[in-house]
Amino acid sequence: MSQASTDPTACDVRCIHPDAVDAARASLADRAERLDGAQALFAALGDPTRLRLLAALQAGPLCTCDLAATLGVTESAVSHQLRGLRALRLVASERDGKMVYHRLDDDHVAALLSVAAEHVAEGAVENETSAADTPLALDA
Repeated sequence: MSQASTDPTACDVRCIHPDAVDAARASLADRAERLDGAQALFAALGDPTRLRLLAALQAGPLCTCDLAATLGVTESAVSHQLRGLRALRLVASERDGKMVYHRLDDDHVAALLSVAAEHVAEGAVENETSAADTPLALDA
């Protein structure tokens, strides 16, 4: 007699459903370019400094100097991170005289950060840190 698996992610028997597999593969193929873009976006959000930078901008536009002071990093480090975030259209920048102010590029970015924070806060992400210890908790 075989025992049921103790792995909650594994089936107890191997049974491939060809129609479901074909549909899933077709869906992936249709969305390949968008999935690549999403991967780049999530990779950017995976860096703690970039994530904290975006979370800081949820409160409103900040200049490079203010971002550096807020995050406790150098202005050079902020500028470096901002270049990548601008390339992904997560941040927009605008010069005002001698100052450059940065803001979240659009409402989608703010919504993405808010949804992620809500997800963490409700305990849906199981890891060793609590929601209060995560950078996204800044908007709570």
